[in-house]
Amino acid sequence: MTAAKKPKRALFIVNPNARSGKKPINPIRSVLENGGLTLVDAAPAKDESISDVIRRMKDQCDLVIIGGGDGTLNSAAAGLVETGLPLGVLPLGTANDFARTIGIPPLPLKAAELILSTKPRPIDLGEVNGNLFFNVASIGFSAELAAELTEKAKKRWGKLGYAIVAARLLARSRLFTAYVEHDGAVEKIKTMQVSVGNGRHYGGGMTVEETATADDGRLDFYSLEVDHWWRLLGLLPSLRKGTQGRWDDVRAFQTTEVTIKTNKPRAVNTDGDLTTWTPAHFRIREKAITVFAPKPAAVKSSAQAAT
Repeated sequence: MTAAKKPKRALFIVNPNARSGKKPINPIRSVLENGGLTLVDAAPAKDESISDVIRRMKDQCDLVIIGGGDGTLNSAAAGLVETGLPLGVLPLGTANDFARTIGIPPLPLKAAELILSTKPRPIDLGEVNGNLFFNVASIGFSAELAAELTEKAKKRWGKLGYAIVAARLLARSRLFTAYVEHDGAVEKIKTMQVSVGNGRHYGGGMTVEETATADDGRLDFYSLEVDHWWRLLGLLPSLRKGTQGRWDDVRAFQTTEVTIKTNKPRAVNTDGDLTTWTPAHFRIREKAITVFAPKPAAVKSSAQAAT
């Protein structure tokens, strides 16, 4: 007689502060439990991060399911790397850029079904000064945007909130000097923004590089070296498609490690939150975690169908 298959225990963490974090969760729970998962509810205690919860509960679960946005996932990154537990994502945030990058459905119920029907696959992470990131890290305009875009604004306005605050910031943006060290060379640049991407999407609809994936073993760098803020208006379609590297006033390259120095410390935005300062040393962390997601070929076909 074949022994009954033991239900898998899933550490279940939902960020109630995410934009859709207060929507009814019971239908999602039912899908997961009917699919054979035993949900172990947990939430960070005072002064705890989600990574701390994962470390504390690692012996009580076989996988981690997180409901939230990119910032919520970022808070879990270190714990996932250290424990090796696979990740299931329920996209409940404002932009959900990581979910989009790896082909997770935008509807949480569909995402729950995906966790049950797929196997976890290896995904890269970026790292800057010891801080991990899923999507992109930026210095300059995006970091200023992250500093001014409050959680209240994101929950009220969603993606529109990015545009409202961005328009206000653009009018007063100025170029700054940076020194970029990579692949044995040092370049002095004047830029409005430097971005280093691990995945493809970020910022609620922008694209780091059109061919980038979250498992290609590389970082995608670009620098916006425009003379006037209004030049960005012409760049916007390319920034959305990830083809900005074709422009003369955009510096772009691929690498596995890069250091950015500035004359005075500048904040670094990782997945929407300010986490460190320049000088900033970036590197790729290949196959750092595993995530329940469609196979790469399926993600590519879906992306092509959407364009």
